[in-house]
Amino acid sequence: MLTESSRRTRPGRRGGAVLPRLVGQDLEVQLAGGETRTYVNLDMAASTPAMEAVADAVIEFLPWYSSVHRGAGFASQVSTRAYEAARSAVAAFAGARSSDAVIFVRNTTEAINLLTHCVVLRPGHAVLSTIVEHHANMLPWRRLARVELLDAPQSPEQLLSDLRRALEDRHRPIGIVAITGASNVTGEVFPVAEIGRLAHEHGALLALDAAQLAPHRSIDMVEMGIDFLALSGHKMYAPFGGGVLIGPSAVLGDAEPMLAGGGAVTYVTTDDVQWAPIPDRHEAGSPNVVGAIALGAACTVLGRTGMNHIGAHEKRLLAYLDGQIDDLPNLHRLRLWDGPDVDRLGVSTFTVDGMHHALVASVLSAEYAIGVRHGCFCAHPYITHLLGVSIADAHTIRERLRRGEHQEIPGAIRASFGIGTSVEHIDRLVAALREITTRGPHLEYVEDPHTGDYLPAGDQRRLPVFEFLPPLEAMATPSGCGQF
Repeated sequence: MLTESSRRTRPGRRGGAVLPRLVGQDLEVQLAGGETRTYVNLDMAASTPAMEAVADAVIEFLPWYSSVHRGAGFASQVSTRAYEAARSAVAAFAGARSSDAVIFVRNTTEAINLLTHCVVLRPGHAVLSTIVEHHANMLPWRRLARVELLDAPQSPEQLLSDLRRALEDRHRPIGIVAITGASNVTGEVFPVAEIGRLAHEHGALLALDAAQLAPHRSIDMVEMGIDFLALSGHKMYAPFGGGVLIGPSAVLGDAEPMLAGGGAVTYVTTDDVQWAPIPDRHEAGSPNVVGAIALGAACTVLGRTGMNHIGAHEKRLLAYLDGQIDDLPNLHRLRLWDGPDVDRLGVSTFTVDGMHHALVASVLSAEYAIGVRHGCFCAHPYITHLLGVSIADAHTIRERLRRGEHQEIPGAIRASFGIGTSVEHIDRLVAALREITTRGPHLEYVEDPHTGDYLPAGDQRRLPVFEFLPPLEAMATPSGCGQF
């Protein structure tokens, strides 16, 4: 709710910038009691709705959809050119070099797995990263080489100092610095350009997980010293199954494809194969042409809107939320860095005293029509650090899970937003959290032993019916990486 002091600092609806509309921006959903309310989507860090302009671009393209690269028909020729135009749009958005290859993949996870498949490190060289990373930028590297993980730094300056110290250690040479552009848990934007300079000064390459950064800040691979870049369309308002890996053609072009099949070859005999040049060799099978078109359109729309406008809009909303949420009782925010000069995405992660994170998320959904994320956000080492889980306790959790025993994993609640978020959305979140932290839930909730989530007793919400799908299952949130 707005106090008099908060009214004076209430940001403008859109900060003066004309931002793209999102599909479902006015979606009405049911509460557990049966009444309806406009949905507040504060789970943008996980996946974003499509921009209306992106959906329009897909609809415009669909009549022309056909096979790419090998079809002689006119629709195939159009599809091929549109697919390659989308590749150019992504390259321009990322500030890629002319010598870089843009490989279409499903998402950031696949991009980084492909990268670790392609890169060859010199003997004895390691990958340098931090415990702040998403699992997608942590686990694939373990298959390639030894991974050195820095502890969570207390400031950007400490991060750079720790990186320099590790890079200067000649007894443990570093070949690649693999790091996020912005934390998916707490939103801090990393000093990517400075990291790139440090890496190059010491003969290492910089691989950037830009899944969180790309929808919110400008990226220039040349200016920022990024050698390899991975991002996902589903976090950039283009949720059609597309993502990219961008990197030097000289590196990606020497590797055999991770997926072998049609499209990745120029000629096959009964006992040999001639792999195609990149990007084809890493895009085996019929590619996700629609996903590429959607991602290219998203990059174009975001670029025309101006990432500075988008960033300013989100910063104003975050400052407004911070000013409100600090006054809430029994609520504790989690942050990597603090201070007025810290650049942070529109992410607010917190815990509530005496309430399980899954219960808080369920109450926000069932009683207030607010969607947030809860759990460990695919960043177990970082979230356990933030929550003060000891190494011994972490090992105990791991061993119990290995034995198949029930084990509750600590977690938190994350509210995250983007171009579709408004001041009214922030007001509704703050008002809901104020009631939850002072009065608790209005309904009774039962823990689902299979998912670990909490379901309201007597839930009257009805799932929508989609004409071409079987009836949806009863209300329950499936467990997954985002929760546990």
